Amino acid sequence: MSDPKSARILIDSKRVISEISPLLFSGFAEHLGRCIYGGIYDPTSPQANDKGLREDVLAALRELNFRSMRYPGGNFVSGYRWEDGIGPKDQRPARRELAWQSIESNHFGADEFIRFCREIDSEPMLAVNLGTGTIQDAANLVEYCNAPAGTQYANMRVSNGCEAPYGVKYWCLGNEMDGPWQIGHLDAIDYGKKAREAAKLMRLHDDSVELVLCGSSSSLMPTYPEWDRIGLELCWDLVQYHSMHYYANNIEDDTPSFLALSAEFEDYVDTVAAVLRYVKAKTRSKHDVYLSWDEWNVWYKARETADRRGGWTEAPHLIEEVYNLEDALVVAQWLNVFLRRADVLKIACIAQIVNVIAPILTTRDNVLKQTTFYPLLMFSQMASGNSLDLLVDAPRYETKQFGDMPLLDVSASYDEAAGEHAIFVVNRSLTERIPIEICWGDVAPKRISSAQQLSGNDPKAYNSWEDPNHVTTQAIYAPRIIDGAAQMSLPPLSFTALGVEL
Repeated sequence: MSDPKSARILIDSKRVISEISPLLFSGFAEHLGRCIYGGIYDPTSPQANDKGLREDVLAALRELNFRSMRYPGGNFVSGYRWEDGIGPKDQRPARRELAWQSIESNHFGADEFIRFCREIDSEPMLAVNLGTGTIQDAANLVEYCNAPAGTQYANMRVSNGCEAPYGVKYWCLGNEMDGPWQIGHLDAIDYGKKAREAAKLMRLHDDSVELVLCGSSSSLMPTYPEWDRIGLELCWDLVQYHSMHYYANNIEDDTPSFLALSAEFEDYVDTVAAVLRYVKAKTRSKHDVYLSWDEWNVWYKARETADRRGGWTEAPHLIEEVYNLEDALVVAQWLNVFLRRADVLKIACIAQIVNVIAPILTTRDNVLKQTTFYPLLMFSQMASGNSLDLLVDAPRYETKQFGDMPLLDVSASYDEAAGEHAIFVVNRSLTERIPIEICWGDVAPKRISSAQQLSGNDPKAYNSWEDPNHVTTQAIYAPRIIDGAAQMSLPPLSFTALGVEL
């Protein structure tokens, strides 16, 4: 590289990492704060349709095109009785919800959730309660959702308005059962045994279901990654996915290190992927298990739920994080990591989708799209086909947490069948504009058909109700491809998404 302040990205469409699973672009909705009530579901809102679902929220979620939706938790699920949330609403019991110390009306339950998923064309992913719940409760829910009419729980579904089975494919075997904070917390062996027996019963009802085993709730847990090994050894041939959870933060207000967190994300993936390889070898299995990063997001500013302060009210305002530009750039890098590790990562659910640490905030009659909405939108719209192994030669900078790091974080997708190709680039520099050259090593595409950019001078800039479009993606000049290369300049603190016509 002749200019030490410039960068080069080399692309070869034959250097395929893996096919990109569409389920990497998925969401998570928990009965926590105002995610469900006052977010997705609010019959009192002028935006509500005849099912009580908010049309403005549905429209924003359709834009993001979440391919699957995890529900109902989260910590909530470990004390949840799913039968409370079905049947006539005036007969559903209100409960003291212990995980978040709130009052749960149960006006939104499994049937409402399935209807919501159909409204936004998203595959439902249901979690079963392996805290206070039994393996029989888990099996009964599978029967309720997936069995044809003629038996007790399937007939309950029919009486609640749906003759045809829902056909729920994806199921989570509990939530964060390694955490002492979890209702019904179990050690790794006891969890693995309970998950194994639940999986067996659930599969007897429907052997087509795909199951997600609880992994460590974070890489900081003292039992990580031994917890993962033990659970996988006990359940390997019964599950298809193993979960990961991670919440990023900038508590130290160290933006250079915060913007390099993709190094930690990739290390987390590498460690758990190594556990998968080890257990597959140890069990002499031909079966594969993949990773489901089914809780991920930035979360550090709104921390009031550290003490579970819901105040025993319905739909309290909890962890309604306001996201800024640097948060959005971290989210963009997380999505880059999903593409770069698409060989082992097959599901990823941002936690959560509305109000609670979410890309969307609501008032009774309005929706605000936060900064993090935009990288989610770009990847969901543009990343398809195969992910590519790129050669990136970029200037470097020093961080307190990760040492020497490149200033660019890059991924790319290549969808030959659709005639599309996309490149995603984050410039981590706080001050430096970086000239880049994009070179295609095999056959150059026809043209760069679109160029969108999220950028700004202030890493703390955010969108507000008074200024809702302060930080959004903007169309920029799409550089021409000349002799198999394109040149452009990336501003500091920027995320750029290029759509390319093959």
